[in-house]
Amino acid sequence: MKKIILAMIVGIFAGAVLYAAPIPLPSLEVKIGEAKGPGDVALVFQVLFVLTVLSLAPAILMLMTCFTRIVIVLAFLRQALGSQQIPSNQILVGLALFLTAFLMRPVGEAIYQDAARPYLDGEISTGLALEKAVKPVREFMFRQTGEKELALFVFLSKSERPRNRADIGTLVLIPAFITSELKKAFIIGFFMYLPFLIIDMVVASTLMSMGMLMLPPIMISLPFKILLFVMVDGWNLTMRSLALSFN
Repeated sequence: MKKIILAMIVGIFAGAVLYAAPIPLPSLEVKIGEAKGPGDVALVFQVLFVLTVLSLAPAILMLMTCFTRIVIVLAFLRQALGSQQIPSNQILVGLALFLTAFLMRPVGEAIYQDAARPYLDGEISTGLALEKAVKPVREFMFRQTGEKELALFVFLSKSERPRNRADIGTLVLIPAFITSELKKAFIIGFFMYLPFLIIDMVVASTLMSMGMLMLPPIMISLPFKILLFVMVDGWNLTMRSLALSFN
C-alpha cells in the first residue's frame, strides 16, 4: 500500500512539473531577405537542385534503368494470361523495382565507389562527382541501345557526326535508349504471347465445333493457360529471360 501511495505522489508531482514547464515545440520559419554573401545564394541553388532531382527521381528511375523493359514485359505476360488484374499493378511495379535494383547493382556500386564516396569524403567537387556518376549509367545505356536508335536521335538533334561515344550527349542518348528499350520489350512480349494465343485458338475452335457459341472462350482457356505457365515454371523462365536480356 505504501508503494502504491508513493507512486501516486510521484505521478502527481511529475504531472505538475510537466504542466508548469511545458515541452517547447520546434518551429519552422521561411523568409525572403537580402543575402549576406555569395555563399547564401549558392546554398539556395543547391537546395533547389536537390529538390528538382528528387521530383524527377521516378522519371530517372524509369527512363535510365532497366525498369521500362521489365514492367512492360510483365504487363504483356499478364495480358497474355488473361488473368485480368492478377497479379495487381502494385505487385508488378514492386517486382519490377526490386528486379531493377538487382540488375542495376553493378552500376550503383560503380557510382558509389567512383562518385558518391569521394564526394562525401571531400576529395572531389560536385561537378566532378556528377560527371563520374553519369559515366556508369551512360555505359549501361550504350550497351542496351541499338545503333539505329542512336543514329536517329543524332540526326534529329542536328548535331555533327560523332566520332566516338564521348561525342554523343546524354540528352541524345536517353531518348535513344528509351526507344530501344520499348522495341526490345515489345519483341519479348510478342514471343510470350504466341503459346497462349495458340491455346486461345484451340479452345475457340473446339467450342465453335461443339456449337457452344455463347460460352466465352476465355473462361475455358484461362485454366489451361495457367496450368501451362505453372508446368513450364513460367515465372522462373520470365525472370531468367529478363535478366539475360541485359547481358
